[in-house]
Amino acid sequence: MRIWFNRVSESRRSMVEIDGTEFRIGRDHDNHIVLPSPLVSRQHAVVRVTDDLLELENVGLNSCLIGDTELLGGQKASFAKGTKIRIWPFTLSFETETATHFSRSELESHLRSIMAALELQIHQRLLERLDLYEFEMERGANHDSILLLENHIEDVCREMGLFETENEMLLEEITGITLRDQLVNQLIMESGKEDEIFDLATLTSNEFDVPATLVSERETELHSLLTFVREKLALNRLPDVSSRIRKLESHFNEHFHLVRPHLHAELRKYLILRSIKKDLKDTVFGFGPLQDLLRAPTITEIMVVKSDQIFVERDGIIERSGRRFLSEKVTEAVIERIVAQVGRRIDKSQPLVDARLPDGSRVNAIIPPLAIKGPCLTIRKFPIQRLTMDALLELGSITHSAATFLRAAVIDGRNILVSGGTGTGKTTFLNILSSFIPYKQRIVTIEDTTELRLHQEHVVTLESKPANVEGVGEYTIRNLVTNALRMRPDRILVGECRGPEALDMVQAMNTGHDGSMTTLHANSAAEVLERLEVLILMAADLPVISIHRQVCSAIDLVVHIDRTPSGGRMVTQISELTGIDPDSHRTNVTDIYNLRDDAGLRPTGYLPSFIDHLVQKDLLDLDFLYDQPSSTTSRNGSSTTKE
Repeated sequence: MRIWFNRVSESRRSMVEIDGTEFRIGRDHDNHIVLPSPLVSRQHAVVRVTDDLLELENVGLNSCLIGDTELLGGQKASFAKGTKIRIWPFTLSFETETATHFSRSELESHLRSIMAALELQIHQRLLERLDLYEFEMERGANHDSILLLENHIEDVCREMGLFETENEMLLEEITGITLRDQLVNQLIMESGKEDEIFDLATLTSNEFDVPATLVSERETELHSLLTFVREKLALNRLPDVSSRIRKLESHFNEHFHLVRPHLHAELRKYLILRSIKKDLKDTVFGFGPLQDLLRAPTITEIMVVKSDQIFVERDGIIERSGRRFLSEKVTEAVIERIVAQVGRRIDKSQPLVDARLPDGSRVNAIIPPLAIKGPCLTIRKFPIQRLTMDALLELGSITHSAATFLRAAVIDGRNILVSGGTGTGKTTFLNILSSFIPYKQRIVTIEDTTELRLHQEHVVTLESKPANVEGVGEYTIRNLVTNALRMRPDRILVGECRGPEALDMVQAMNTGHDGSMTTLHANSAAEVLERLEVLILMAADLPVISIHRQVCSAIDLVVHIDRTPSGGRMVTQISELTGIDPDSHRTNVTDIYNLRDDAGLRPTGYLPSFIDHLVQKDLLDLDFLYDQPSSTTSRNGSSTTKE
């Protein structure tokens, strides 16, 4: 039997031919197939041939993938010949002469790594010719300096023989990515015309997208090709920029073969040079490889592990972007540019910083000596569209019945706490709930970094401030909550309680500020109380029974959100705090709605204590509360019908 294998980042494959019906895979040299990587166990798997199928037994510590199925240590699974097996970081296939199938993201990541290595070489040669630091600090992004930089880039590419005949096949594949990137940027530049979407084009400076060394004939050809692709994909028929870019990313390769014959050598050269110039100008003047990622509406999170490893979250799935910084020094320079935009600083004396981008996206940066592998950056992007409850219904994140109940509770002024793990969408859900607050009410929002964007006009937005260089001038969330009580708020919204401010928030809810809301990290609605207990004890040494009484009288509802295995977010519990248990002296938490595997989010049959109040105010029809629509949306987005 022939076994083909390769690292996921490499296109070149190795092949071994083995006789017999059983063979071993691992990193030790006594295995039949040796995969040299510390991520592979000494003996990782045993494969046995059984008739037309094969059986793999995972005997290692790390998991492996058979197709899309994860196999943990000690488990077995059968599969057909030709099925792709992933023992990270290797891909294997058995008895097939065809190349191992690469996913779109794997192939793109590989091509982008080639492009990044090429740009690194060009950048190193530019450093020998020019003082790029002077370009950034003194010349700025003016037309003359950009023109000079672009001319030097062309000279370096000519010296390297980049466009010689032996590179044609590789450059043709790279052209496909650069052409798609160009179309994505074109769509983003048009996004500011749409009224209900934040202007993506302004989130990062875009003066480098158009070269100073334009060639009108090539630009005309390029525009024609982009228009052709747009028409083939019918992008203009889609309602928003996010859906257009999603369709472009998933279906571009299906139509690239129609474009390929028109990409003659001169146009290919121009397009690749255009891309290289833009990337290097982004490095000198902008945010480097993050420039395009920041503007891409399909990406929700950007994670820089180290200079040559940038991961992104797209549709709930974390994948490697294929992009990289040219060096750790460039990474630190870009981080400094980002945090400087909001008046923060980062250096060896203050190697950790939280900041935000102009659109509200949350930024966390940490550099050596705290980050051992080099500068690390995490950007939680702010959604370009204000999500609504209707959007969550379409996504299957909540049921119509539960949404109607929460709307009534918010209007009635119930204090609500949204809980969940990291990245579950707590702040987004809090923003959606806030849309139900009556417009006449005065709202004060308090956050570490401003993320909430309320629809109402009468909103006071407060943001905490770290200490300055002298170590003074710090204003914490707790200081702002205390100050908010003097600002005559109808409602107080705290982006997240993560410290002693939890006590002040609970006190605010107990002192006439009904309808206040906040978020909290917790594993379930019941564990919210344990977290609150710890946070309040950080502020004051109070008896536990006193804490539970305060929390019980302050908070009406806990809404818990979880992430599904497919990467989606879903409301899994809506619970009421129903008093103190006389025996344990702890707060009782009773589910109004909870998630059931066979039926999704359903009411438990428990009526909240304030249900009469909602019905009397005509905020809720009791029959409608438990009336489940005949068709609802399942977790994976498909439509299912209840019997």
